[in-house]
Amino acid sequence: QVQLVESGGELVQAGGSLRLSCAASGRTFSNYVMGWFRQAPGKEREFVAAISKFGAATYYADSVKGRITISRQNAKNTVYLQMNSLKPEDTARYYCAARYASSVSYISAEYDYWGQGTQVTVSS
Repeated sequence: QVQLVESGGELVQAGGSLRLSCAASGRTFSNYVMGWFRQAPGKEREFVAAISKFGAATYYADSVKGRITISRQNAKNTVYLQMNSLKPEDTARYYCAARYASSVSYISAEYDYWGQGTQVTVSS
């Protein structure tokens, strides 16, 4: 089992920045591809970003490219999501997920463990 705990979400004005963190415990963190997803009220959960096991490769949804950066520190068992130039449409609950595989995926069903999420609200 892998336990994931997200933090860092809050209310921010449009154009502002936030850094989300996801702390993992329970298994060897570097064995897992990590991803961030988000879900807004009334909408399906959507892919935001993912990072390979040692951080060599990153992938982003088109809607966040250039504004959001995913990174990880395996020594701290933590994955981050740096979000800049935030827009009201970024408002959602953000979830961290872990995938026990070698390949990165943007499909939520392919992730094995999930955190409880952290709320990001961007005001206009």
